[in-house]
Amino acid sequence: MKGRNKGVQARLLEKNPRALYVPCGAHSLNLMISDAATASIDATSYFGTVQKLYNLFSASPQRWAILKDYVTVALKTWSDTRWESRINSIEAVRYQASNIREALLKVREVSDPLTKVETQSLAEEVGSYRFIICTVIWYDILHIVNHVSKLLQSPKMQLDVAVDLLTKAKTSLTNYRIGFTSAQVSAKDMCEKMNVEAVLKEKRLRSTKRHFAYGAADEPIADAMKRLEIIFFNVVVDTTIQSLTDRFKTLSEVRDQFGVLVNFQKLDDQSLNNQCDKLCKTLTSGYGK
Repeated sequence: MKGRNKGVQARLLEKNPRALYVPCGAHSLNLMISDAATASIDATSYFGTVQKLYNLFSASPQRWAILKDYVTVALKTWSDTRWESRINSIEAVRYQASNIREALLKVREVSDPLTKVETQSLAEEVGSYRFIICTVIWYDILHIVNHVSKLLQSPKMQLDVAVDLLTKAKTSLTNYRIGFTSAQVSAKDMCEKMNVEAVLKEKRLRSTKRHFAYGAADEPIADAMKRLEIIFFNVVVDTTIQSLTDRFKTLSEVRDQFGVLVNFQKLDDQSLNNQCDKLCKTLTSGYGK
């Protein structure tokens, strides 16, 4: 659609060179989260685990009934094209991880041997320190994005307000760039509520190290949490910030071109003349028309 050479944008510009491309804000946010989720193998694996949780419980009315007995906010499926909607399922895990794990253990008791193995594996994953940290991080990021996405979908949204919201979202994400330590604290609190003391002990830490090892199988890892911060947290947050900057650059440019229509009462004479000239050039095409 936005292609400058062969897309709809190019065809419209052939008809009217003064047409301006304005990207859909909500769609761009979806693409931004998609960029972040595919930038890290661990991020993709995390969403795969959450999807497995939903598939396991939704595959049987009996299992779904068990889940409903343990949680107040049920797991939900999502659309591949609406990444910000995944906060619905992440929220269920973020605040009910202990209940979901108990539901998994209950399902294990009434399942066939093959399902028992899958259920046990998911119960161990949901109770792992690594999974809980990823849950906290993804919930925090999606919470910021989802809030802005809902506001951008308002039919009364104005361009200058939209850019301001996106700027604030970028600031929030930039500030969150140092939030890995706080995510660890939140994850430890969640693990303690699940009474999974082993998660916080050296045995579980060694297991976490093996899980995040890459390259040679016997490669030593001095600090699993540091590696998690580098290959997951930093990658996801940095990609989100960079994608937001790149995808909404055009929106900011359009806002600046028409800024005089919103801010003319606040501008001094020189700034007003400059911005009027800028808008004039934007709306001029051939022969000064």
